[in-house]
Amino acid sequence: MATMDGTARGNTTHDVIVIGFGKAGKTLAGALAHAGRRVALVEKDARMYGGTCINVACIPTKALVGSAALSAAMGGSDDDRAARYHAAIEHKDALTGRLRGKNLDKVVSAGVEVIDGTASFVGPHEVEVALTDGGVRTLSAASIVIDTGARPNMPDTPGLAGSSRSYVSETLLDLDVLPRRLAIVGGGYIGLEFASMYADFGSEVTIIQHGGTFLPREDAEVAEKVLESLEARGIHVLRGAALVSVTDGDTSSTLELDVDGGHTSLEADAILVATGRRPNVDGLGLESAGIELTERGAIKVDERLRTGVSGVWAAGDVVGGLQFTYVSLDDSRVILPQLLAATGDGAAPAATAPRTTSNRGAVPYSVFIDPPFSRVGLTEAQARDAGHEIRVARLAAAAIPKALVLGKPTGLLKVVIDGDTDLVLGAHLFCAESHELVNLLKLAIDEHVPYTRLRDAIYTHPTMSEAMNDLFAQVS
Repeated sequence: MATMDGTARGNTTHDVIVIGFGKAGKTLAGALAHAGRRVALVEKDARMYGGTCINVACIPTKALVGSAALSAAMGGSDDDRAARYHAAIEHKDALTGRLRGKNLDKVVSAGVEVIDGTASFVGPHEVEVALTDGGVRTLSAASIVIDTGARPNMPDTPGLAGSSRSYVSETLLDLDVLPRRLAIVGGGYIGLEFASMYADFGSEVTIIQHGGTFLPREDAEVAEKVLESLEARGIHVLRGAALVSVTDGDTSSTLELDVDGGHTSLEADAILVATGRRPNVDGLGLESAGIELTERGAIKVDERLRTGVSGVWAAGDVVGGLQFTYVSLDDSRVILPQLLAATGDGAAPAATAPRTTSNRGAVPYSVFIDPPFSRVGLTEAQARDAGHEIRVARLAAAAIPKALVLGKPTGLLKVVIDGDTDLVLGAHLFCAESHELVNLLKLAIDEHVPYTRLRDAIYTHPTMSEAMNDLFAQVS
C-alpha cells in the first residue's frame, strides 16, 4: 500500500507534506484535507498508523494498567496470574489494532494521501521517500510538517543492548509471558508506571534509579508518599544505583550494580530500560533543508513551532519538551491557522491572539501508578524560589469518602496558593482518580480562579471532586 489513491509514482506536488502519523500530524492532515488542501502523509511503519500513543504508549499501557488492577484484585496462583497477563496482552493487541485501522480510515476518508515509506529532505521543500514496497518517490510542497516523534534511549552499558532479556517500553508491551522478576532501569514516570502495572500482575519488581532523590522534579513531600506506597506494595527501589553490566544466563540475566559505592548483583527474567526518550531525527536529511537542532538533538522551533526554514514546522515529541499526546494535539492547534493561511487564497482570517507554545496555559500530567499521581503547576519549592508568599493545604486521601468507597485510601493531596492573590499556583494529587481531578485544577490555574471558589463550590457526592471542599478548607 504505497499510496492510498493510486497516484502514479514520480514527482508530485502537494500543498502540504506531513512526515509522521503522530497526533499532531494526523490531526493537521485531516483538517487540511477537509479544507480542500492536497495533503501527503508519509509514515515509515504501518504498525504506527495513529502515532505512538495508540500503538505503543498511552492506550496499550492504560489497557494493561486496568487489566493488572483487576488481576491483583482477583488474586489466585502464579499460573492464574500468568494466564491473565497473557490474555491482557492479547486484549491490548486487539485494541490497538482496531484503533490503528480507525486512524488510517479517518485520514484516508478525509482525502489525505497516505504514503508508506521513509522520508528524507533533499531540499527545503522537497522530500524523497524510499517506499516500503520498493522504489523512490519525490514529493514537493511549500509547507511541510515534521512529526516523527521520539524513541527510547538505550545506554551503552556493557551487555545491556545485546541482552535477549532487555526491553524498552514498546517491546516489553509485546512480551506475552509474565516475567517472574522484572528489573527496571530508570526511576522516571515510564519506569514507575510499568513497575506498578507489573507488580499488580504478580511480578517481583526492582527499580534501579541512578539519582539519590526519588522523583526529584516533584514536590518532595508528595514524592515521599509515592515512594512509601510503592515500597508497601513490594516494589524495591534502589536509589543511588548505577548499572555496571548485564550478563545473560540460561534462565535469567545478571545485573551488576554499584549502589552507594558498594557492589551488588540482581537476577532478572526481564529488564526494562526506561532511561528517557530521544527525538527521531536520524535519516531525515535535515541538513539538506537547513533545519537546525537544539543541543539536546531536538528540532529547533520558535513559539509558533516554526523551524528556521520558512514553510517548515515541527510538532510533537521531535521538538523536545513535554512528551504527551495532548501536547502534540495542542501543537496542531498552534500550526493549523498558519498552514491554512499559507496554503489558502488569503481568505483565512488572522487570529487576533494566535495560539503559541507559551500561551497554552499550565500543562497537567498523570502517572498511572496505583493510585495515580497527577500534577499541574508549581511545587512548593518552585513557588518560593519564584518569590511568591505562599499558603499550603494538604489532605490525606483517606479523608475522602469516595476514596474509601473505592477501597483506595492511600495518598495525599497538596495545593500551593499565592498568599497575596489567593490564586492556585500548583496542585499535587496522589490519590484515586487524580487524573480526572487535575484537569479541574488546570482550569482554575489558567482562568485565575481564586481557591475560595473551589473551596465553596457544590460538588456531587460521593465523588473525588468534593475533596476540593475539604482540601481548600485547609489553606493556612
